[in-house]
Amino acid sequence: ASSATVFRDGTKQEVPFAMLVPGDIVELMAGDVIPADGRVISADDFFVNQSALTGESFPVEKNQVDVPPALLREGETLPLSDETAVFMGTSVVTGYATVMILATGPRAEFGKIAARLAAKEDETAFDRGLRQFSLFIMKLTFVLVILVFFVNAFFGRGVFDSFIFAIAIAVGLTPELLPVIMSVALAHGSLVMAKKQVIVKNLGAVQNFGGMNILCTDKTGTLTEDHITLVKCVDPNGVESAEVLHFAYLNSIFHTSRKSPLDTAIQEHGKIETLAFVKVDEIPFDFERRRDSLVLQNGGERVMVTKGAPESVVEVSTSVSGTPMTDELRAALRATYDQLSSDGFRVLAIATKALPDDARVSYRSDEESEMVFIGFAAFLDPPKQSVISTLEELKSLHVSVKILTGDSEVLTERICRDIGLPVSGMLTGAQIAEMSDEALLLRVGEVNVFARVSPEQKERIVILLRKAGNVVGYLGDGINDAPVLKAADVGISVNNAVDVAKETADIILLSKSLSVLKDGIVQGRKTFLNTIKYIKMGFSSNFGNMFSMMGASAVLPFLPMLPTQILLNNFLYDLSQTTLPSDHIDEETTKNPIAWDMNGFSKYIIVFGIASSVFDFFMFYLLYAVFDMKDSAFQTGWFIESIATQVLIIFVIRTKRVPFFRSMPSVYIMMNAAFIVGLAWALPFTVVGSWLHLVPLP
Repeated sequence: ASSATVFRDGTKQEVPFAMLVPGDIVELMAGDVIPADGRVISADDFFVNQSALTGESFPVEKNQVDVPPALLREGETLPLSDETAVFMGTSVVTGYATVMILATGPRAEFGKIAARLAAKEDETAFDRGLRQFSLFIMKLTFVLVILVFFVNAFFGRGVFDSFIFAIAIAVGLTPELLPVIMSVALAHGSLVMAKKQVIVKNLGAVQNFGGMNILCTDKTGTLTEDHITLVKCVDPNGVESAEVLHFAYLNSIFHTSRKSPLDTAIQEHGKIETLAFVKVDEIPFDFERRRDSLVLQNGGERVMVTKGAPESVVEVSTSVSGTPMTDELRAALRATYDQLSSDGFRVLAIATKALPDDARVSYRSDEESEMVFIGFAAFLDPPKQSVISTLEELKSLHVSVKILTGDSEVLTERICRDIGLPVSGMLTGAQIAEMSDEALLLRVGEVNVFARVSPEQKERIVILLRKAGNVVGYLGDGINDAPVLKAADVGISVNNAVDVAKETADIILLSKSLSVLKDGIVQGRKTFLNTIKYIKMGFSSNFGNMFSMMGASAVLPFLPMLPTQILLNNFLYDLSQTTLPSDHIDEETTKNPIAWDMNGFSKYIIVFGIASSVFDFFMFYLLYAVFDMKDSAFQTGWFIESIATQVLIIFVIRTKRVPFFRSMPSVYIMMNAAFIVGLAWALPFTVVGSWLHLVPLP
């Protein structure tokens, strides 16, 4: 079990995390996991990786709090941006600190996230649409069944026969294969998506994926490489300098105390020959100085190379590349530093000093003086170049991208500029904290960058976007992303995400790439469209047939089709649509997000239903008046004609293009349609047909 080093009863003790209480003083050092939320009361070179909570790619330096420990209060709010606060679940990168515990378990930020995950999940856009559609079906069926029953009873069909006929009408109206069609469509869609590196955990999320019109994502790893890189080394005037790179590399490669990610980035930038240099001594980094120095020997020359925070290095420098330091030069250095910072770079300063070539092997920090300032090293988590084209493709699919990140607004704006994502508006976590839900609701639609936001604020933004009528997807991979993944219509994570994020997500990407996501969105839309095809086909045809039966039963001396024949007709028609998930989709229909449109459904059903009924009444006239068919012959004639025309409707409704000439259905649909029509036409000549009162036609 994990344990923490705690000061109790005047001694150090190892205590399990679960036994920590507010008020405990905990000792932390590099590699430790922080066991609870608290304040730093002493620190030395203390850097914490809190990307799990904030998404920040760079480790954060933590300073000691100014308030005496006795005045710290249990349960006080600890903002994630607070430089004196540490949080459960984060880890120590470098340094040492003592921390007073102020919140444990469910009261810690980590615990609050767990509590939100346990809350009831909100209804997604697809679930809401399906519920509204079900209510619509129920109302339509109820009204028609009542009408059919009373019309038949009024014309003397008998109460029981009228009731059975009405029930058959109700069954005929119900899209009973909708669960089957949906399951097959979703399973087929998920298999296709799996080939494109998109794993579907929750089948229902495929439709939400297709209906998504807003994608919220963190910056790190999605828009950027998620790897700190040395971008350039520049002289005091901002011009790239090989000398600055050379000395930065020497300091980093001979540096043996705690290495930061910035040291690693310098070494990865490119190997420089160092055989001529020998390390003499090292003055390690500490919080007071905020710099480190290496004393190196090169033949008969000895030099001190210092790197650190720009303010700290300027403080010990008395010249700039050989020119004596003046107030004007300090202002110029500050301007170069500010320009690099405004461009989103993390900046280190480099200075050198020539030393006497003697027998000394030990140097003190107070000898970091009269340095020669030579330039700056600029670091960045660089943007992915592949993102630029993908953002254009997402735009063409009418999916807008919003960035929700814990990083600074300056860095985020720089990354957006580099990838060509226009910043339509920006809000920071501090601004959001001061806004009411009503005020924020008015802004979330137009703003596309949210910087320095906490996990709670990310969740709040997603909920308000959904409240505004959007279908929202969220892409995240950290512990802090879990509540937002749950709050979104479709939660998307990646294969190398933390377990809690993968468990919460509906969809897992095998690579953290927006291009993979784009392919998934298109396939989600195709799956949704094939599901809607079934609903449109089934209801337009079924509504027309049932309306025709209701009218015919009022004027004919016999039922236009027996209840068993109605059920068989409906069953065969539904079977003819089971291959719809394999259908080809017209490219133009995937350009926009797909959503349930109840008004569109009702108009579609009424228009096509009436058109179908007009054709049916004409057919009734032919069968009854022209061909003089009665009872079983009439019922058989309409049965085989009805199947043929309903199956034909599949090919008409499946595309807005000219069927067959400009849009070919899949081979499976054509084979299945031919089989169903052939089976229906053969039934009157079989024993089964005679049981159902179907007879060979004259």
